[in-house]
Formats: sequence, structure tokens, C-alpha cells
Amino acid sequence: MKMSELLQRSGVPLATVKYYLRERLLAPGESTGATTAIYGEDHVRRLALIRALTEVVGLPLASVRTILGLIDDPEPDRFRTLGRAIEVLPPAVEADPGADYPRARAALAEIGQLYDPGYAAVAQLERGLAAAEAVGMPMGTERLHGYARHVMAIAEIDLAQLPGDDTSRAVEYSVLGTAVYEPILAAMRRLAHQDLAHRMLGTAAGEQH
Repeated sequence: MKMSELLQRSGVPLATVKYYLRERLLAPGESTGATTAIYGEDHVRRLALIRALTEVVGLPLASVRTILGLIDDPEPDRFRTLGRAIEVLPPAVEADPGADYPRARAALAEIGQLYDPGYAAVAQLERGLAAAEAVGMPMGTERLHGYARHVMAIAEIDLAQLPGDDTSRAVEYSVLGTAVYEPILAAMRRLAHQDLAHRMLGTAAGEQH
């Protein structure tokens, strides 16, 4: 396809596409002349990915570049590659393999899950647990086990759909899946609260303020 069709298919402005080409975030098209090139479905897919990461997730281009680099040239260790990709997603917390996260360590031990201080989500969990304590709402054992049980079920659904042997596609799936579905999960949790409150308190639909 020509550049004009690529712009129409992707919805990305010409100036932005040219910038991505200059910055090598987007591979050049197949040259057909001094100033013309042909683009393919891979370019449409790549632009959709960049657009999702920048506009939907709100990542800066530096973080997008990191993710694209992991997709284009994944590390041999697939587990580590996926971890590095998730690390740049908000809330961004740099993983420190040498750190100790006592709240997260205790919580993960309680529910029987892996504790890996080099994985960014451990630091995120520590921060969240500390914040809950600071406002006088520490996570109790019952809530912890209840959350863990249902979150594990969600994780099993997610990983069951992870692309098989293609690490690049797995990184893309994991990043977009995490970034796109977490807001949906948060919204569904709030809607469940609303539904239960309506049943328990008898508040009529549409009367919430």
C-alpha cells in the first residue's frame, strides 16, 4: 500500500509517521523510487501498537521504545523479557533484585506465590500495601486470600491465551493485555460494588450521586 493508504488505515498523521520512521520506531517501507515506498500489514499493526501504547496507555516514547525493542529483539530468557516489558507500564516502579519488600514478601508467602524482588510488580505490591496501611486500611488475611483466589483465576485465563512459541507476540500480548484490561477490571470491580449496594441497600438505579 502507498503512504496515503497507510495513513488512512492507521489514522496516524503523516508528520507522526515520518517521525516514527526517522526514530526507527517504524521500519521503512519497500522502496519503489527516490521518494516513494510500499508499506504492508506489518506497518499497520506496528502503528496500531504504538498508538495504543501512547494514546490508550499514556506511555512516553522512551518507554514505547523499550517495549518495541523487546518485541523486535527479545532476550533468550522469555520470562525475563516479559518481566522487563511489564516493568515499564504504569505505575512504573524500577525492580531492584537486591531489595527486600517485607509487606509483599509476607503477603506472597501467605498465599503461596513466588516472591521475586527483581520483578517490578513486587515493588508495586509493596507500595500499595504500604499506602493501605498509611490510611488505616491494611489488607487483612481474609481479603488477601479472597483477592488472590480470584486474581489467580483471571491470570489463568490470560495466560491460556498467550501466543505459544513466538516471544515477540507474547511480549506484545502481555503488554497490551495488561495495559488495556486492567482499566476494564477496575471498572468491573466498581460496577460489582454498585450492583451489590443496589441489592443490599435498595437504591434505585440512576439515583447515585
